Amino acid sequence: MNQEQRSLLLRAASRFPAPLGVKFSYGTSGFRADASLLESTVFRVGMLAALRSIQTTSVIGLMITASHNQVSDNGVKVADPSGGMLTQSWEPFADAIANAPDPLSLLQLLEDFLNKENITLGTSPAAEVLLGRDTRPSGMSLVEAAKQGIASIMGASATDMGVVTTPQLHWMVRAKNKGIEASELNYYDQLLTSFGCMLEYSAQGNCSKNVGDKLIVDAADGVGGEKLVKLKTSLSLLTIDVRNYGGGVLNEGVGADYVQKEKVVPRNFGPEDAGIRCASLDGDADRLVYFSVLSNSNKINLVDGDKILSLFSLFLKEQLEILNRHEDASKSYQASLGVVQTAYANGASTDYLKQLGLEVVLTPTGVKYLHEKAAEYDIGIYFEANGHGTILFSDSFLAWLENRNNELSLTSKGSEQHKAALRLLAVSKLINQAAGDALSGLLLVEAILQHLGWSIHKWNALYKDLPSRQLKVKVVDRTAVITENAETTVVSPAGIQEAIDAETAKYPQGRCFIRPSGTEDVVRVYAEASTQEAADSLANSVVKLVDQYLGSTRH
Repeated sequence: MNQEQRSLLLRAASRFPAPLGVKFSYGTSGFRADASLLESTVFRVGMLAALRSIQTTSVIGLMITASHNQVSDNGVKVADPSGGMLTQSWEPFADAIANAPDPLSLLQLLEDFLNKENITLGTSPAAEVLLGRDTRPSGMSLVEAAKQGIASIMGASATDMGVVTTPQLHWMVRAKNKGIEASELNYYDQLLTSFGCMLEYSAQGNCSKNVGDKLIVDAADGVGGEKLVKLKTSLSLLTIDVRNYGGGVLNEGVGADYVQKEKVVPRNFGPEDAGIRCASLDGDADRLVYFSVLSNSNKINLVDGDKILSLFSLFLKEQLEILNRHEDASKSYQASLGVVQTAYANGASTDYLKQLGLEVVLTPTGVKYLHEKAAEYDIGIYFEANGHGTILFSDSFLAWLENRNNELSLTSKGSEQHKAALRLLAVSKLINQAAGDALSGLLLVEAILQHLGWSIHKWNALYKDLPSRQLKVKVVDRTAVITENAETTVVSPAGIQEAIDAETAKYPQGRCFIRPSGTEDVVRVYAEASTQEAADSLANSVVKLVDQYLGSTRH
């Protein structure tokens, strides 16, 4: 690093002093905190994003959002060249620079890291970072801090994409690095074109009453609302009533997180909506759940991420079977289809997927683990119950599918096999393969419901969720709990797993696991059983075991 670069960094960093007494940690959601504490961290993440762009010779994304958190919070996270999350190997560096106490310490950390990673400043191609933010009032000043962080690395430039959903920014990064036009309009065009293809090749024809009826969407008073209002003007075959798109407080009594956890109607929904298909986005539109309002009640029937996963899995399995029907071995491609869940997925959903004959694998909790595992398949589908997930297609499978589609269009145009190939290609373009995306996911759900001719009630009846209970126990040291087998088995402290197993065996359809929280000093307890009373009893019994083995107190 030359003297000019050092001076530039020190001058810029001195304008963004770190807050005293605050420790930042980069997790699945990046850095999150009260917005008033974040300027120095966002400035430093701007520097990190520029360095990552130099190292990878690719465009990197930087998103200012706190998703489903309260409006006074904000956050920052980085999108890698694939559009996915920042590589885990850079997370310790993110933590170190965010917590550097002063500009000189920060400069030393940067120089050490540049040497370790063999990054040379000043000789590499120019770096580019795409910036996005959600609708939070604090977003504008934090974007300015990010721009100054990027500008403090010589040769790096920022491109401000303005107010966008988190998945839109991830999509733009992925598209730009593939050499595809990457504006917000390009994003809408791809969604609309592929959704149109899905409807055109729907088994029900494109004027089914199921697409003609109304969908009501709770937009969490976040960025997804204004984007959906823009998108719906081009959706002639789908009537969408968008509610909560800016008139109220972000995430307050609204949004996918609220609906999924509380299982009650969001603000501005009521008994008059009973029986109508409803959906809820979260604050930055990367989560999606569906629901229907119960008659004369503020309660709902929730259709969560597990049910979305089941719908997508059922559809994709059906299309692959049609495509390979009557095929000779030389033309068929035995695509691997994998479904990826965490231990928090409802046991009834896992049983349903296995009964379909699908391969279901569990990973530890966290999108980075799910995404990584899904990428091992030709078609990998992952979702969490909270409504965050997507579908990944391998390049080799898509190349084969394009060729097969071309062959079928010449030899048997309009056949069921040809339509199945077209549907699969449309899904690969409609779904956002960079990240979970409530807008693209919503359009895919709508297209599949039309194809099947299903109401939300028929979809919800695929299986009945087992009653569950989640509790947390405050502990002195959560790292004392060590798990394996995707967090379903405790290997330390010794003896606790056997005790949990003995307790679980007392309950019909019982299942229970504990895991240390990734963010706070608590151990999380999850229990399922055939009745709510039994699930509650099992969870409380295991809380007592955690107390016994870890010397904790109920939180």
